[in-house]
Amino acid sequence: MPQVSLSAKVQLLNAAGSAKAVFDALSDIRQLVPDASERLVSVLRDFNPPRVWAEQELHYCQENKITVLPYGSDDYPQRLLECTDAPTTLFYRGSANLNSPRVISIIGTRHSTAYGADCVRKLISQLHEIDKSIIIVSGLAYGIDISAHRNALVYGMPTVGVLAHGLDDIYPSSHRDTAAQMLLQGGLITEYPSRTRLDKRNFVSRNRIVAGISDATILVESASRGGGLITAGIARSYVRDVFAFPGRVGDPYSEGCNNLIRDNGAAVITSAEDLLKAMNWDTDEERNQKRQAGIERQLFVNLSAEEQLVVEALTKQNDLQINNLTVVTGLHIGKLTSLLFEMELKGIIRPLAGGVYHLLQ
Repeated sequence: MPQVSLSAKVQLLNAAGSAKAVFDALSDIRQLVPDASERLVSVLRDFNPPRVWAEQELHYCQENKITVLPYGSDDYPQRLLECTDAPTTLFYRGSANLNSPRVISIIGTRHSTAYGADCVRKLISQLHEIDKSIIIVSGLAYGIDISAHRNALVYGMPTVGVLAHGLDDIYPSSHRDTAAQMLLQGGLITEYPSRTRLDKRNFVSRNRIVAGISDATILVESASRGGGLITAGIARSYVRDVFAFPGRVGDPYSEGCNNLIRDNGAAVITSAEDLLKAMNWDTDEERNQKRQAGIERQLFVNLSAEEQLVVEALTKQNDLQINNLTVVTGLHIGKLTSLLFEMELKGIIRPLAGGVYHLLQ
């Protein structure tokens, strides 16, 4: 029903309790909404063309394994129900539970720097050490968005992309392979039906879902103006937590984050610990329970001989600088650098400031 505004659709659904009840009252919608405008009454009275379109779209969804999530249904993201401009219908493909206990959005500029990419990688790797069930949400765009999705995939965390078009297409096309992986380890969601044309306004509208579907929104890099700042503002309007990584003064793609922090629009974040403490997600009791239940992971399985050298060195003295590790293990600095990166991806070690490496226990 493109002729009916989103707010009017939500009002109708809330008044009727379900879409079926709305359809049953189309001939006299004032049964549900006594003060409905004459235009709304007229549009709904002649509902046959939209009904035919809806039947065709439902058939397409069934053929392509797309789940239709009506407003208020059990599988509809419950966090969105708290938002006054929540979509009345969502289209979803994937395996993630959209109502998982912990969901965060990671957003930022399409023109991310090496600093921004490193912030995303470290944040997700640290989150994985503590709770790999946290869902990472972003918009599948260039820059920070795709970095968040890809790092989540690398670290085995579920990741959901919010699209500004139908599920019959992927934009940008260069992200199709990543999107395909996300269907197995997360999912793709949109409010737009198939054959929706790309429109700049859709990307702005998409941002409210990114903000509303999550417990917290994290801005990694942003210029003084940008979509990330819009999303952060929407998240605040929903009374959601907003965090931002600070950047170096004068860097164009840190200016937005620094200004947001300065104006108390976001709390400073530099690590996963900052996020978990602010959200009250990381208690000592919870960590102990995870360790006792063996949830975190089994350590040091199937190590290579060279990896074993590094583990033994850090077991004797943890938090060694890379130059000291070279001396202790006898490994060449080039070989060791590559090896440490692989061990970090496996969750065996964690890099600290100053080229220091910490053995996870």
